[in-house]
Amino acid sequence: MRTVDPSSGGKTAPRSAKFVTWQEAFGAAKQREAPFETVSCEPVPPLVTQDDVADLDAENEIGLPGQFPFTRGPYASMYRTRLWTMRQFAGFGTAADTNARYKYLLERGQDGLSVAFDLPTLMGYDADHEHSLGEVGRCGVAISSLQDMETLFDGIPLGEVTTSMTINSPAAIIWAMYLVTAQKQGWKLDQLGGTTQNDILKEYIAQKEYIFPPEPSMRLVVDTMEYAAKHVPRWHPVSISGYHIREAGSTAVQELAFTLADGFAYVEACLERGMDVDAFAPRLSHFFNSHVDFFEEIAKFRAARRIYAKRMRDKYGAKKERSMTLRFHTQTAGCSLTAQQPYNNLVRTAWEALAGVLGGTQSLHTNSMDETYALPTENAVKLALRTQQLIAYESGVANTIDPLAGSWFVEDLTNKMERGAEEIFAQIDEMGGVVAAIEKGWFQREIARSAYQFQREVEAGRQVIVGVNKFVEEGEDDTIELLEISMDKENEQVERVKKLRAERSAPKVEEALARIRKDAEGGVNLMPAFMQASEAYATLGEMTDVLRDVFGTYRETPTF
Repeated sequence: MRTVDPSSGGKTAPRSAKFVTWQEAFGAAKQREAPFETVSCEPVPPLVTQDDVADLDAENEIGLPGQFPFTRGPYASMYRTRLWTMRQFAGFGTAADTNARYKYLLERGQDGLSVAFDLPTLMGYDADHEHSLGEVGRCGVAISSLQDMETLFDGIPLGEVTTSMTINSPAAIIWAMYLVTAQKQGWKLDQLGGTTQNDILKEYIAQKEYIFPPEPSMRLVVDTMEYAAKHVPRWHPVSISGYHIREAGSTAVQELAFTLADGFAYVEACLERGMDVDAFAPRLSHFFNSHVDFFEEIAKFRAARRIYAKRMRDKYGAKKERSMTLRFHTQTAGCSLTAQQPYNNLVRTAWEALAGVLGGTQSLHTNSMDETYALPTENAVKLALRTQQLIAYESGVANTIDPLAGSWFVEDLTNKMERGAEEIFAQIDEMGGVVAAIEKGWFQREIARSAYQFQREVEAGRQVIVGVNKFVEEGEDDTIELLEISMDKENEQVERVKKLRAERSAPKVEEALARIRKDAEGGVNLMPAFMQASEAYATLGEMTDVLRDVFGTYRETPTF
């Protein structure tokens, strides 16, 4: 017998007598009033059976962990050998303040550092620049020179920890400061492990912390990839980041497709420079959001690995399995946190983190319950870290690999994610690639459309947010302890920069800045020049200003 299957979106499929009996019972039942959609506003079928994934080639499309196409994980033994790296994003005030927070977290079991920089640093300004007023140390740590970087990691052996740095437009300069700091500690470059975010394309798409136009910005990214491949082989020079795309309002499939499209654009830029794909691809990393819709997120992670493996092998000619293996960091969704009933955020973060683990993440950051208000307090960040530790050591989910594989619903959702991403890739290709689509405002419009749709769902009550549009308590007190950054910290950092300029060797600084200008104009890899300037204690702002003069600055065409 053939019948319309409500689990397959109206497709006609042969079904058993038992299925027909269920279908009749389902049709007769009064369903509760709910949209039955994912948080991305995609419909969720009431039931998925083996018939919905009957065409799936399980051996070649799902496979085994550590084997192409890596749907079940990039490593054969996954968490049976090593748990994911537990990172907590940290940075506030001065370098000394953040150094103390790092030591606090390391003492409590964190095994990787993650640096949040303040807005002036992200935009390439020193603390004493007029544009920095009121923002120094507010949303991250203020880093104006090598001196600050040395203080940030004082007493922390950089050859023994991995460090992730969330920096994009001036990423090459900040990384140069880090490398010089490690060398001054006595480490060799090939001993250093970590990641620079360095994903400038997603800045144009979503986060908007860009400085230079796309073409020279892409050059800087490729410079770091080339330098890492030759000199810092354990470093991930770029972390292709969907996190901020999702935070800006994209759907899950948009996050997946836009992120991978950005990554493929970097691959193509490196190939254009003449680099061998197998020389740089093994050190590419990715960064995804883990939102509140549990199964949608797990399917997204699994689909990402499969899409990436196929493209790297079939389109870009990768030969090494490591070059086809997508490895990623996950952060729980900041945009899912609410100011209302903030303790609910502990629960949201827990299952978002669990989705990241069940999706096979390599490292994980759990947001703190108070981050919708401010940077986290010590107590809040400790609870966030404990969330990861509870999942790792008490839940049992790390004991077996990809336990949801073979779930008809999860496999069907994974397939849908892959198909949706491929459709978006085709649209981007039609526009001439990622940079062309950025310049046309296409990504920005797509995200704005999705964000608007979601907000309408919330305001209509179809998307329930507990404590916001349902289960609201009149007169409830949401007051919690908050971390406050005083103006004294800004004044302290400003004086530190001024003192450095007065005491350093001006001729060495001038020589180093002249080299940056010459190499920028001449198309030479800029990393050695940035390292020389860092050693001379040239400031971030001084180096960035040279590049502003050579490259120009970017102003986005407004998109509506």
